[in-house]
Amino acid sequence: MNSTKRRILTLALAAVGAGIFLLLGLPLPMLLGPMLACLIAALAGAPLMGAGGFAVFMRTFLGVAVGASITPQVLGQLPGIAASLAFVPLFIGVIALIGYPMFRRLFGFDHPTAWYATMPGGLQDMLVFGEEAGGDVRALSLIHATRVLVLVTVAPMIMHAYWGVDLSQPPGAQIRDTAPYEILLMVASGFFGWKIAERLGLFGASILGPMLLTAILSLSGVIQHRPPAEILQAAQFFIGIAVGVKYVGITGRELRIDVTAGLLHAVILACISLVFFEIIVQLDLAPALDAMLAFLPGGQAEMVVIAIIAGADLAYVVSHHLLRIIIVITLAPIVARIMSRSRH
Repeated sequence: MNSTKRRILTLALAAVGAGIFLLLGLPLPMLLGPMLACLIAALAGAPLMGAGGFAVFMRTFLGVAVGASITPQVLGQLPGIAASLAFVPLFIGVIALIGYPMFRRLFGFDHPTAWYATMPGGLQDMLVFGEEAGGDVRALSLIHATRVLVLVTVAPMIMHAYWGVDLSQPPGAQIRDTAPYEILLMVASGFFGWKIAERLGLFGASILGPMLLTAILSLSGVIQHRPPAEILQAAQFFIGIAVGVKYVGITGRELRIDVTAGLLHAVILACISLVFFEIIVQLDLAPALDAMLAFLPGGQAEMVVIAIIAGADLAYVVSHHLLRIIIVITLAPIVARIMSRSRH
C-alpha cells in the first residue's frame, strides 16, 4: 500500500474514533478518539501513516493559543508562581532516581536507552539524544509514546471525576466569531514562528516559536483572541493520530518489554506527580486543577490541549512544562555523559 492510501486509511480510522467518542459523549473526543482508534488499528497490524509536515503545522496552533493568552495581566502574575517552579528540578530528580534503575535492572535496557527513557522531556528531543548516545531509538519511541498515551488518557478521567470538568466543550469561540484578519495573523504566526524557531535550533520549535511570536502580537494588542475552536479541534485530531501511529509495526517482544516498561513508568510518573501536586496544593501555591496539569508529564502539546479546554491557567501550566523540558534538554546529555564515564 502506497503512502497516500496509508494516510487516507489513517485519517478514516481516526475520524471513526472521533465520531465514536462524540456519540458516546466521552471527554476530549477529537484527541482521544483518533489516538485510541489508531492505537488499536496499529496493534492489529494496520499499515497506518502519520500526516507528516502538515501534522507538525497543525501543532503550531497550540503555541499560538498559548501565546494569545499571554497578556500584560498574565505577565504580572509570573513572579507569584516562582515558588511553585522551584519544585520542578526536584521533580525531575526524583523521576531520575526511580526511573533509571527500573529501566536498567528490571527491564535490562542499556545505559543510554534507560536514561533517555526515564527523562520526562519532549519525545523528539529524547529520541535524538538517545540515538546520538547509541540507545535503542525504537524502544525509546514506544516507551515515551506509551507514557504520553497513558497520562493523556488518565488525566481527563481524573479531572472529570474529581472536579467535574467538562472536556467535551469546544476549546474556544467559533470560527465565524473571529475576525478573518486575526485568523490570517494566527496562521502566519504559527508558520513563521515554527520555521524561525526551527532555524534557530530551539527545542519544541512547532510550539515554542509560534508561542513567542504570538505573545509579542498579543502583548502589543494586535491579536486579541485565541485560535477558533474548529482549528484547535483539528490540531487535537492530528496530535491524536501522531501518538497512535507510533505503534505501527510493533512486535510481540516490543509489546512485552518496551510497552510494558512504558506502562509501568507512566504509573510511577503519575504517582510522583500526585505527590508534588499534593505538596503544591497544601502549600497553597496553586489551585488543584492547575497544579495537576503542570506536574503531569504528558506530552507538551497534549497537556496544552487539555489545559485550554479545561480553562486552566495557561501561563502557570505552560511555564512548568517549559521549565521541565528546558532542564531535561540542557542537563540530561551532560548527566548521561558523566554517568557513562563513571561506569568505565
